[in-house]
Amino acid sequence: MGDYQSLILSALLIMCLRIIDVSLGTIRMLMTVQGKKYIAGMIGFFEVTIWVVAIRHIMQNLDNVFNIFGYSSGFALGTIIGITIEQKLGSGYLSLHIISMNFADKIADELRINKIGVTMLPGEGGSGGVTVLMATVIRKRHSEVINLIETIDPKAFITVNSAIPYRGYVQTKT
Repeated sequence: MGDYQSLILSALLIMCLRIIDVSLGTIRMLMTVQGKKYIAGMIGFFEVTIWVVAIRHIMQNLDNVFNIFGYSSGFALGTIIGITIEQKLGSGYLSLHIISMNFADKIADELRINKIGVTMLPGEGGSGGVTVLMATVIRKRHSEVINLIETIDPKAFITVNSAIPYRGYVQTKT
């Protein structure tokens, strides 16, 4: 029983290490994309240190097939947890493009009331004239803004992209 228990504990250790290092890796990549190089570098240091400990443990115990499952499941769970953490942190900015055929003015007014800057541009869609609304928001407000738009125009076409503001003002207060 002792041997079996140590095999399982070894796999759990590797799984936990992988969850931590993959979660850190996910956050590090997002920091890199956002141009936060010093934070990304610091996270990368801890990420790789943890990975080296995990891979060393696997290499010393190659006969334990449970370690492979621990490594694989830790990677999968670490990806899920890393993305979940990033969503909770909500760091960075998003660029939204909203196309509404009939409710652009109302959407723009409501966004402005909620302290979200918006630019309106005339456009031509496949079925006639449209208005394209452009807004840059902090990531934490993503769900709030989408819900606001969909409440006014459930048929609005919305795209969301990561954004790195270069110059100008972006509302950051929630």
